[in-house]
Order: sequence, then C-alpha cells, then structure tokens
Amino acid sequence: MSETADIPTEDTPQGEVDVSKAVALAILIEEGDGAGIGRLLEGLHPADIADLIEQLNSEQQEKLARIAPDVLTGDVLANLQWDTREVVAAELDPAHLAAAIQELDSDDATLLIEELDDALRQQVLAEVPEENRAALESSLSFDEETAGRLMQREFVAAPDFWTVGHTIDHMRAAGDELPELFFDVYVVNTGFEPVGAVPVSRLMRSRRDVKLADIMEEVRIRIEPDTDQEDVAYYFEKYHLISAPVVDASGRLSGMLTVDDMVEVIQEENKEDLLALAGVNEAGLTDTVFESVKSRAPWLLVNLGTAVLASGVIALFDAAITQLVALAVLMPIVASMGGNAGTQSLAVAVRAISSRDLTSANARRVIIREMLTGTFNGLIFAVVMGVVAGLWFQNWALAAVIAIAMVINLACAGLAGILVPMGLKRFGADPAVSSSVFVTTVTDVVGFFAFLGLAAMVLL
Repeated sequence: MSETADIPTEDTPQGEVDVSKAVALAILIEEGDGAGIGRLLEGLHPADIADLIEQLNSEQQEKLARIAPDVLTGDVLANLQWDTREVVAAELDPAHLAAAIQELDSDDATLLIEELDDALRQQVLAEVPEENRAALESSLSFDEETAGRLMQREFVAAPDFWTVGHTIDHMRAAGDELPELFFDVYVVNTGFEPVGAVPVSRLMRSRRDVKLADIMEEVRIRIEPDTDQEDVAYYFEKYHLISAPVVDASGRLSGMLTVDDMVEVIQEENKEDLLALAGVNEAGLTDTVFESVKSRAPWLLVNLGTAVLASGVIALFDAAITQLVALAVLMPIVASMGGNAGTQSLAVAVRAISSRDLTSANARRVIIREMLTGTFNGLIFAVVMGVVAGLWFQNWALAAVIAIAMVINLACAGLAGILVPMGLKRFGADPAVSSSVFVTTVTDVVGFFAFLGLAAMVLL
C-alpha cells in the first residue's frame, strides 16, 4: 500500500462516509492493489463498504470489480445503490454473482438478480443450484414493486398443537435453514394457512410445556403476492407491524415480509415523491450529463409552455404596463407569493394523499381549510405589501390594487394546491408528478391577471 493510501482516518461521525478511506480506496484501485483493497476494507460493515464504493466514478468501480471481486460479497452488493450495483455486476463473473446471491435471504437475492440484464441473469441462474433457482424464478414471476418480489421465502411455521419446547427444539435443529432475521413464528392450521403468530420474545419467555395456540396472536393482516409495495408499507405503518405473512391464492403461507424491507420501501416512495414534485427522475452519482439532461428536459419543456401562457396574460396588459412602470416592478411579487403559497398547500396535500389521511370523508374540511389559510395569509401580506407599495411609489391606489390582488392570488393558490392533486388522483394520475406544473400555472395566471386587470380598471 502506498504512503498516500495510509492516510490516517479522522474520527468520522457514525454512519457517514469516511472520506480518508474513500481517497485511499481510489488510490489503491489506481495502483491495481487488490490485496491492499482487501486489507483497507477488512472489518468494515457491508453498508459502509458500499458507501465507499459509491464515492468512486464508474471507471473506478469497474476496475475494483476486476481486481478485487472478493470484497463484493452478497451483503455488499445488496447494500449498493442500483446504479452502482449495475456497473460492478457487469464486470463480475457469473459464478461469483451466483455465490454472492446464495449468501443472501431470498428477498435480497431477488433484489440483486432482478436488476441484471437478461443475458447475465440467465448465466447467473445457471450457476445457482436447482432448488434456489426455482425459488428465484418464482419471485421474478411477480411484477416489480409488489409483495411477491419483496417477500422472504424463508420463515418459521409450526402447527397450533406444538408446544414452546417443541418449537424451540425444531428451530435449533433447523439451524442454517432458518431466516437470518425473523420476529414471529407463524402458527398454521392443517391447510398451512396462517392463523396466528407468536413473537420470538414471547416464545422465549414462555414455559416449554405451553401450547402455541395459548400464546399466539391472531393474524389480522394477510398479504397477497400481487399487492403493491406502497400498500404493504401503508399496512406496516398503520398497524405497527414488525412482520406479516404472505399467502398464495389458496391462502397458504408462502413467505413473509419484515419491517426492514418496509423501511426501504417507505424511503424509496418518499424519495420518488420528492423528486417528482421537482419534475426530475432519480439520478445516480454515476449518471452522465447526457442522462441528467434527458431526464430533466421534458419537464422543463412543460414549464416553458406554462411560462409562455403566463406571459400571454401579461401581454394582454402591455399598454397598462407601458403607462405605469410600477406595475412591471410589482407584478412578480404577486406571482411569487402565490407560487410559494401554492407549493406549501401542494406539499401538504401530496403527503396527505400518499399517507391516505386525505379521504372523501374529510376532503371538504381540508379544502375549506386550505382556502381559508391562503385567504388569511393573503390578508396579512396584503397589508404588508400595500404599505410597502404605497410608501415606495407614493400611490395608495396602486397599494390597494396590489393588496387586493395578493388576497385573490393566495386564496386561489391554497385552493389549487389542494384541488389539483386531488383531481389528478381521482383521474388515476400520480399527483406528485404532475401537480406542481398545474399549480404554478394557476398562481402565475391568476396573479398576473388579478393584479394587471385591477390596475387597468382602477389606475388607468
């Protein structure tokens, strides 16, 4: 290892990327020192190794996969972001990927294999033992972002007549066949349908002669494999689940979902909504300029169209603006305040729709609340802006115009911020993706029209 790669590691806050290690890793890759890379990463948590690899550019990631494939274990690959995993997987031998997949529980193995291109996936599956291959192919038969793709096929089930001692002895005998992480023992009937669950903590506290049927909790949530992952995450959040059984069409227990998977789903869905509100797709650190432009330009084109529409409204009052220059100075303020108020209402609405707090039962109340919130905010800032405009231009009629326009636009902004996403949701569109463009258009058009229209009537 070179002297530069021996940079002393500063105290790094827990969970954050160790920059000195990232620099050292890049140097070792440049030198082609596979053994040094192994020593540098030895003892680190797989998630921390994944973070370090994600700091590299795509060429460095490719070279790392070629010179030090052993550091890319199943756990490390499972922790990588999708774009980085795609880069390194393309450089790894199919046999290495097959071995890495077999280290993982079935849910993580499915996540890893599903992102490979078709040709590489078939090569990897050919290296996997037949039993495991059949399970992976079965998981891949379900649609993406469904419970079938996420579920873990390893679980612990026992008949209701078993005792605690029976169950514990069975788990000890099963050993490595048990899931790496599980929270409940599912109690099944003669049709292998889940009728109850015993938390492992309760199992360990109970006497050996106690029957499972006497300490089990009723299973209230049974998830079907084709259930959308967003719905599953909602069930976990609403009912405070740690795990949940997945059943097939006949009701037989076929897998389980655990809270660690749901945390990832919730974060993923929230991230998608956040990016969609800004009109962009997910971008990886390794994306090129072309890829970034390609994903963002379409929404900028839509925004350009709405901006032209707003400019058309301004053009209707060009004579008024020519006669009173103050209108040109003040009109962006009205539109900007409306845009911000609409964005606030929109963010609340999209979040409420996503969490299913906004329903037909409370929609009327929420709509009225947002409109009144916008109106009262409009009254507050109408006074502020009216005083500013009156003192600035010594024209109190102009001050009254901008004050009234402010109230109108902020009231409409609050209304648009809630009605637009609700309307899009009703027609089957994703409110997070489309709403911001429409709300901005409403606030710009209403703001310019109200301010300039009132000015033309009152001042000229």
